[in-house]
Amino acid sequence: MKLTKNFSKSEFDCSCGCDMPLSVLHNVQKLANQLQTLRNVVGSPIKINSGYRCPDYNDNVVKGAKNSQHKLGKASDIVIADMTPQETFELIDLLINEGELLQGGLSAYATFTHYDIRKTKARW
Repeated sequence: MKLTKNFSKSEFDCSCGCDMPLSVLHNVQKLANQLQTLRNVVGSPIKINSGYRCPDYNDNVVKGAKNSQHKLGKASDIVIADMTPQETFELIDLLINEGELLQGGLSAYATFTHYDIRKTKARW
């Protein structure tokens, strides 16, 4: 199922293979729209390492945060070709500050950047 010009629902599916609840799909669509805006700016593909995570996968396999935005379908861990996680962080932060992307959580890790649409500013 195509969510945007460049993103499909399957890219956001939980790695365990479970079915994404319909209640989560609305958030995933909103997140995909934000990532499409980012992709339009960078002009390069964005790889989604992790999108939606069911509670079992998040809590027991990846040992994610108890209140992880991934469980709500509001978070993505991404990689943009030819950009470091820190460069991706800085670009997303700039786009948020310019009102081009929704406010949310943002963090640069060693191999990916986390971006979520929780509505409040969170940086770690």
